[in-house]
Amino acid sequence: MTDKRSSDSWRPTGTLPVLKLRARMLANARNYFAARNVLEVDTPVLSRYAVSDVNIESIEAHLQLDTGTSYYLHTSPEFCMKRLLAAGAPDIYQICRVFRDGERGHRHQPEFMLAEWYRLGFGLEQIINDTLDFIRATLGDAVTPGPTRRISYRDAFLTTLNVDPVTATLDDLVPLASGRHHLNPSIDRDRTDWLDLLLCQAIAPTFDKDGLTVLYNYPAEQAALARVNPNDPTVADRYEIFWGELELANGYVELADAAEQRERCNRDQATRQVLGKTIRPLDRDFLDALRHGLPACAGVAVGFDRLVMIAAGKDHIGQVNSFVFNPEHRS
Repeated sequence: MTDKRSSDSWRPTGTLPVLKLRARMLANARNYFAARNVLEVDTPVLSRYAVSDVNIESIEAHLQLDTGTSYYLHTSPEFCMKRLLAAGAPDIYQICRVFRDGERGHRHQPEFMLAEWYRLGFGLEQIINDTLDFIRATLGDAVTPGPTRRISYRDAFLTTLNVDPVTATLDDLVPLASGRHHLNPSIDRDRTDWLDLLLCQAIAPTFDKDGLTVLYNYPAEQAALARVNPNDPTVADRYEIFWGELELANGYVELADAAEQRERCNRDQATRQVLGKTIRPLDRDFLDALRHGLPACAGVAVGFDRLVMIAAGKDHIGQVNSFVFNPEHRS
């Protein structure tokens, strides 16, 4: 077989100054949690189970000692961390490598780093403020964010597109996308898919390019692992934080109802079947932990590589890692 690699393909993709910056930022992140008595934990990467989320694809692994079983690299440490909380752990955090299939580009890699943490008794405003403080602390003196803007998901759509995402029908949403020359989706007639498309390509680009934007109260249909707001059943206690149009954080006030979580997972599996996607085993240990009792808490995952991209002024995730995944570099 012909060797397609260049003679320099062995070299790191991240420069030494960037790798030193990355190390300082990792130290900043750990110092942030240490100052708040948040316990660092370490959970398994390999699991018998996988997430059911329709938008996330797990990477499958096989072991010689158990040839008849599929295992999966975790897409997030979330389920194991919640099992720790259900078993009595205090506030916890983890900074680890996670794996997702089908994600590769200047902002995505199949393997990347997340900082994920959970705070007991936190509500939506508290976990948002905690995330903003973490981002600023981790960036340190490398870059100073501009003013932070907070806007509800609903108001972002009303302000930018003059459409209410809670009540809008497909007939309302599709023309907003197809009428823009840069929006040419090949998606089914799913309302959530169209909302996601409009958010990514029409709304997020309007966010302050040098500042943080907090987008909160996502529609209840996009609750994922978040609880539905107890005062407004049309929205979920979920938020995302952006730097410009770059998504940095995705967080929730956590859903603790085991029956509702199982129902959501089953709906995901049914959607996967309709779409012809692989259906993988649900994490029964996670669901059992919820039945045992998850304490009231809020959690968030922050893309650490993307924070380093901002601090280093880089536009490709490979420039802030020592090595980048490149399937073309093979013999």
